Amino acid sequence: MKGLVHIYTGDGKGKTTAALGLCIRASGSDKRILFVQFLKASKTGELKILSQLHNVKVYRPEAKVKGFVWELNENEKLIMCKSIETAYNTIVEELQSGIWDIVVLDEIIGCIKNGFISDEQIIELIRNKPEAVELILTGRNAPERLIELADYVSEIKAVKHPYQSGIPARKGVEF
Repeated sequence: MKGLVHIYTGDGKGKTTAALGLCIRASGSDKRILFVQFLKASKTGELKILSQLHNVKVYRPEAKVKGFVWELNENEKLIMCKSIETAYNTIVEELQSGIWDIVVLDEIIGCIKNGFISDEQIIELIRNKPEAVELILTGRNAPERLIELADYVSEIKAVKHPYQSGIPARKGVEF
């Protein structure tokens, strides 16, 4: 079976959740899944459940700095950039290993937007992925160049969100 490229993008809640749903479905069909999560340093409910699945490996780039990107100083952004560069090299190796049926790069598009990785690097990753690997990319504002290469593109649009009313993220719902 030929592996396709999916993008979940947009300003709405649910991009990671959509990717996780695909992982759960694939896990139930004994697919081998690598779930790489960028730009998220806190413990989240999805990591707990994914770690319990025998055919899923979760990888998070080492986060030596914590906080939202817009809160980081230039030195912290440089540290984050190096961490993401290391993770990118690991992903290239993992993709070529032949182990994985599905690879999810959660918030990789946010890494592009914040200048931690180039869209050209992700285009190269897409073009050089093994034919059978299903590749899922998530994050806001997917570049047009990636959208053109993808087989599936879902834009999740925010119509209303509790954060707009001052309600903070809630454990088990938003994280």
